Amino acid sequence: MRHLREMFRQKFVLGLAHRAIAQSVGVSLGAVATALARARTVGLDWAQVQELGDDTLEQRLYGGRGGRRADRAPLPDPAQLHVELRRTGVTLQLLHLEYLESNPTGYRYTAFCEHYKRWLATRSPTMRQVHHAGAKLFVDYSGKKPVIVDRKTGEVIEVELFVAVLGASNYTYAEATRTQRVGDWIGSHVHAFEDMRGIARAMVPDQLKSGVTVPCRYEPGIQRSYAEMAAHYGTVVLPARPAHARDKAKVEAGVRIAQRWILARLRNQTFFSLDELNERIAELVVELNDRKMRVYGASRRELFERLDRPALLPLPERRFEWGEWKNVMVNIDYHVEFDHHYYSVPHALLHQELEVRATAMVVEIFGDSGRVASHARSYERGRHTTQSDHMPKSHQKHAEWTPSRIVHWAETLGPQTAALARAILAERPHPEQGYRSCLGILRLARRYGEARVEAACARAMAAGARSYRHVESILKHGLDGATPTESTHAATQLPLVHGNVRGRGYYQ
Repeated sequence: MRHLREMFRQKFVLGLAHRAIAQSVGVSLGAVATALARARTVGLDWAQVQELGDDTLEQRLYGGRGGRRADRAPLPDPAQLHVELRRTGVTLQLLHLEYLESNPTGYRYTAFCEHYKRWLATRSPTMRQVHHAGAKLFVDYSGKKPVIVDRKTGEVIEVELFVAVLGASNYTYAEATRTQRVGDWIGSHVHAFEDMRGIARAMVPDQLKSGVTVPCRYEPGIQRSYAEMAAHYGTVVLPARPAHARDKAKVEAGVRIAQRWILARLRNQTFFSLDELNERIAELVVELNDRKMRVYGASRRELFERLDRPALLPLPERRFEWGEWKNVMVNIDYHVEFDHHYYSVPHALLHQELEVRATAMVVEIFGDSGRVASHARSYERGRHTTQSDHMPKSHQKHAEWTPSRIVHWAETLGPQTAALARAILAERPHPEQGYRSCLGILRLARRYGEARVEAACARAMAAGARSYRHVESILKHGLDGATPTESTHAATQLPLVHGNVRGRGYYQ
């Protein structure tokens, strides 16, 4: 109305041209011409304009062309329009058509949209974004942290507060974790999905290291396990731009609300474990989601059930199991190291660089062609987990020998051979040191026969001998009590013939 009065003053009192009035008032030339034409049509002059109030002046000028009329239906609640716009596929045009169905004499589309936009302009900047149902889950950690107390030492330990907020309904999930590391970060997402009984089509985190390995405005590098979790649940990660809090304004507001509604109410309470703290946080989150929001006239839970819940993606049958990734090099013993334990891979991969994915139960090893090995995870430091088919053939044969197998084979020759094998293995610092001695004794049966080896072992046991060389010497010299071989007998009975030997007669 101020512009109208000024335009009429400049025209009727000062007599300025339309273009000059438009430049002075800051409106279009058409707006000036239209207003003055309407004034001439209804017979208004400057004296009448001065006497009329704002509403009456507007009625005189625009009442006959769709202006405010007493019989016109009221405009809808803009807050309700804002809520409805969050439903998938809902537009202002659709809402206006529905409005006209119940109010045929209602306002036209332009006035309808202007009514909503004026209301929206009075809201906080965070509400200017239109968040569609089930579209985005905003996630972040609170800068202010809850604490737990060590029951034994009394030490006060700061922990992290994870907050997740759905865009359309503002439904909030929160929990405390030990750290912001990848395992805790992903675990909190899984818990949030299960609490909401569904998955949003996109997750919007800050560019923290647990979620983004390469911060970038245009092509951020997503942390591998985080991306793997997103693929498992059929969603995507859309990190907020660095230093752009408005990209994740929902969770920024959600974190502030969590700090006021949760942390402030915990300030005088003491918790001795993370489970105790999370149990109390869960109770406060339920109260937060059930609390009616003044702007929308409904609680977060009501909006969640009405908007987000039907639009969320379903949970998969299997819960995501977080796995830690690590690049490793195959050592000369065809093992790779992860968490101070060594796992075997096929020996043909010596000196190659591979990738390890380790969960709480399984360690998987991947190469260029896919998975090359899988082991049950072991937490024994410095020990080895080896599969026999990963070893070279020669190593496989060596690995097949065990003390029990050595003794079992010795028993097939006789009890004395078995007794000697046990004695040899027992006297060595490590059983493998006695493998060669026992195998050598067992192979003597090919040359001398099982009976003679059994007898030689009996003599060795009686003499306290505990080696392959002793048994071989007993057999070689016929000390096992068996009949000498023909070659040995001939060597002892034939006369010695040599040119330098004079014989017995020379000395008589």
